Amino acid sequence: MSVSLPTSPSRVTVVTVTHHSEAVIESCLRSIDKIPVVVVDNASDDATCDRVQQVAPQALIIRNAKGVGYGNGANQGLAKVTSEFALLLNPDAVVQPDTIEQLIQAADRWPQVSLFGPLVYASNGKIEPSHNVLLWDRRRYGARKNESSIIGDTSVQHLSGAVVLVRMAAVHQIGGFDPRIFLYYEDDDFCLRLSQAGHKLLLVPAAKVFHVGGGSVRPSAHYYWEKFWHMAWSRLYFEQKWHGQSAMLALACRQFIGALGKALAHLVIFNRMKLWRDVARLCGTIGYLLGMPALKVRS
Repeated sequence: MSVSLPTSPSRVTVVTVTHHSEAVIESCLRSIDKIPVVVVDNASDDATCDRVQQVAPQALIIRNAKGVGYGNGANQGLAKVTSEFALLLNPDAVVQPDTIEQLIQAADRWPQVSLFGPLVYASNGKIEPSHNVLLWDRRRYGARKNESSIIGDTSVQHLSGAVVLVRMAAVHQIGGFDPRIFLYYEDDDFCLRLSQAGHKLLLVPAAKVFHVGGGSVRPSAHYYWEKFWHMAWSRLYFEQKWHGQSAMLALACRQFIGALGKALAHLVIFNRMKLWRDVARLCGTIGYLLGMPALKVRS
């Protein structure tokens, strides 16, 4: 089912970053087929780009020969946007009817807000938390597995970059996503920079998106290594950027000791998958301390 958009489509452009997304991109694009779209493809080796051309021949496709990560890919797409708003949309998400209209109406109601997020539902109908407090405060709130629906527009400190509407004026002001981050915590950094620049963030529960899942995940040793290596690296980069070197070093010690302890435990019980994960975390932590950049070729 496609989006009904009485609001002028010229006000918003969809930006989606794909990576091996052939299985899900059609449903995503059909849900926003009346809206201009920019697809940034991160070196997919399947038929993602062919499927985009079939389903949305009007789409602008940027083909990266090498993967540049999510934030850098999003920046490439945002650089092509000339509309008032951009909707950052993961390729494994399906927009529900009137969702974009609801987000734009919220933007018109709240001119002091620059980032707007919908409620995100899993395929089983349960809400996936897409908003949060600042990263440093999250441990106090637990896993939030059974969060109930929110009624009414709600000011928040963090919105997941998976599905958000952003004012392009704010993007131009703060400069988009941090190009040094390859994967993970780029949306935390983006939200914090928006807030520090005086912009507000808003959850709009009247807007709904379904997260299909599995858009670019290929369970493999390479995938798990990439995921947990970058998760460790990006967390330390984020800590140093916002809290300084001393805080980063303290966190690095905790990360290293925690990952090492788990690695040894999983070695003893011969749990190879978790051992691989923990070694990746160790190496990501060491890599950051040694000054290794996060930007790597994504395959």
